[in-house]
Amino acid sequence: MIVEGSTMSAFRGRYYHTIDEKGRITFPSKLREVFREKYGQKVVLTNWAEYVLLIPFDEWKSIEEKTAAHSLVDRQTREFQRYFISGAVDCSFDAQWRLLIPPELRRHGRLEKEVVLAGMVRTIEIWNRELFEGNLSQTAMKIDQSSDEIAGRLGI
Repeated sequence: MIVEGSTMSAFRGRYYHTIDEKGRITFPSKLREVFREKYGQKVVLTNWAEYVLLIPFDEWKSIEEKTAAHSLVDRQTREFQRYFISGAVDCSFDAQWRLLIPPELRRHGRLEKEVVLAGMVRTIEIWNRELFEGNLSQTAMKIDQSSDEIAGRLGI
């Protein structure tokens, strides 16, 4: 049941879009609602696995604070920072709620034409559609095996 006037407070759902020739994606209205309600228009984009990860700026600040609290002489911390933090780019939506994805991140995610925006509660994954569908198929084949462990960790 949908309550009139209700808004989402978390990013969820899959949205199939195209990326234009300038490297911009127009964000769907459901995701815009979450930004308006909780975050504003400033985000951070960074590389992760096979996709580009979008993190609202307020969430990003928390990640940076937690990362900075770890020792710089710890090899795993440095490797994480080198991959995740150094790939980060501050971005903002324009007046039409389009987001320009920098060329290096488009190359990383192989974002050429058809893309999927996957709502992940506090973040959004931006995928090449073909890669996303392949990943989803692989996950579907093993989700039943891992569901008990995940349910236990989440307490559901």
